[in-house]
Parts: sequence; C-alpha cells; structure tokens
Amino acid sequence: MSELKVTDRRWWAKEPSDTGETAGADEPKLKPSYVEELEQKVAAKDAELQRLIAQYRSAQTEFDDARARLRKEVSKDVERGRRSMLVSFLEVLDNLDRALDAAANPADPFVAGVALVRQQFLATLEQMGVTRVDPVGTPFDPSMHEAVSMVPAPAGTVAGVVVGVIRPGYLIAGDVLRPAAVAVSA
Repeated sequence: MSELKVTDRRWWAKEPSDTGETAGADEPKLKPSYVEELEQKVAAKDAELQRLIAQYRSAQTEFDDARARLRKEVSKDVERGRRSMLVSFLEVLDNLDRALDAAANPADPFVAGVALVRQQFLATLEQMGVTRVDPVGTPFDPSMHEAVSMVPAPAGTVAGVVVGVIRPGYLIAGDVLRPAAVAVSA
C-alpha cells in the first residue's frame, strides 16, 4: 500500500518551523494591492491630520497668550490714563486750597460754600482710592516726597526730617500718585 500524504494548506493552522521562519512568511496575501495602497494613503492622511491638529493647538495657545497680553496692556493704559486724570484734578484741589487760604473772612457764606465743595471733592477722591499724605515729622523719602527747600533743623529735631509741606502728596492703592513737595531739615 502506498502511503498517503496530506498537505495542510490552511495558513492559520501552520506552526512555525524549526528554522525560525514564521508561517506567515509564505502565506498568500489576502488583501488586494489597491486596498494596501489606500490603507497607506489613510495612514499618511492621519499623520498629516495629527500634525495639523498640533499646529492648530499651538496657534490657539499663542493666540490666547497674545489676547491675555493685550488685555493686560489695555488695563495698564486705562489705569495710566485714570491716574493722569486724577493728577489733573489734584491741581484743581490745590487751587481750592489756595482760595480758602486767601479768604479774608472764613465766616463768609461764599467761603463756607467753597470749603464744602473742597470737602466733597476730597470725599470723591477717597471713593476713587486716592488718599492724602501728611508727611510732617516723617523722615524724608525720595520715593514719596519731593524736596523743594532745605531749612535749618529746629531744636529737638534731626536732619533729614520733613518739617513743612508746600504741596500735599497723594497715594492711590499704595502707589504715589503725586509726591508731596516738602521742606526738609538740614
């Protein structure tokens, strides 16, 4: 009798051979070549899409950062303009102070009315965060005061102390809005 030899042609049933080759090395291709080409094109398009998404995210982050910078710059410009306007109002307040100092009769109803306007003006400035600085008796600080004259130190005081105020200074939110013009002991 002749020996019957059966060859199993099922590629998924093949075992790896002893030579280290896999059974898939000689298996037939199951996909047509145009499907493989399409899969390669899809993979390339996916890679391109991922690259474009990364670029979009980078551009979006850069745009958000630029928007935040612009908002900060605009708010700084607004604050700078606000402070400039307040400084010009301080000149009006100084003129009201001069008018009250020059009044011959403080009991005059007109002078009392000007004093009330001055008080209302000071209250409005305080509501805006502006505070008046009274530096008399404090050590001279060039960041807070502007020395306009030097006077001999009175008895009992040391040199470098503010002894008089020529023009009051003002602060806004802890920052100097206008330095006080002062006389300093020498």
